[in-house]
Amino acid sequence: MATQEEFENAVAKSKTLTERPSNDVLLKLYALYKQATEGDVNTERPGGFDFKNIAKWDAWKKQEGKSQEAARAEYVQFVNELVG
Repeated sequence: MATQEEFENAVAKSKTLTERPSNDVLLKLYALYKQATEGDVNTERPGGFDFKNIAKWDAWKKQEGKSQEAARAEYVQFVNELVG
């Protein structure tokens, strides 16, 4: 499991990536971050033509049931893979 300090370092690293990641990578980072910091999705799914927030909500919803500790560890591992 990743410590809070390792998680915070990974969050900082994710903001310094030299190339902009694909939308799928960004959504995974977002979803893992939200699951790690807030737990299961706790808002209503956006409606209408708010495609960006719908995609973010759906990505977070896919993480439902994963513990915050597991999400934190997966986030740290994923960022380390992206950084190289």
